[in-house]
Amino acid sequence: MSLIENKKVHFNYEMLEEYNAGIELFGYEVKSIRNKKGSLDGAHVTIRGGEAFLIGMYIPAFQEKNTPKEYDPNRNRRLLLSKKEILELAGYEGEKGLTIVPISCYNSRKKIKVKLFVAKGKKKQDKRDVIKKREVDRDLRRKLSL
Repeated sequence: MSLIENKKVHFNYEMLEEYNAGIELFGYEVKSIRNKKGSLDGAHVTIRGGEAFLIGMYIPAFQEKNTPKEYDPNRNRRLLLSKKEILELAGYEGEKGLTIVPISCYNSRKKIKVKLFVAKGKKKQDKRDVIKKREVDRDLRRKLSL
């Protein structure tokens, strides 16, 4: 069961490789995510100094009056991956045209995890083809249901 999803990723990117990572959060961020507040739109992963960071994820404060004044909802968050996975992701990140994007945040027992994909950006024509196929399928379903 996912708590937060990035729905546009499937339209904008072609998925190649899947990874699951833990995420380092504050307590009030965990509460906010469990209430399904937050956004993964425009978020991506970078590798710096042997660590993976999730950049651009928005998590609002659970209770604004109980959070520190210096809290930044768009701060960079460290991902918890094995060294082997970080090296693999660093290799993908170095290749031209590939990016690492989060698809969803979900509960795994008591922990919050992030599903990541190594993805290749789609071109405009590919996106048009997807829209055209979707419309044709929708028309077929309408005709069959009548």
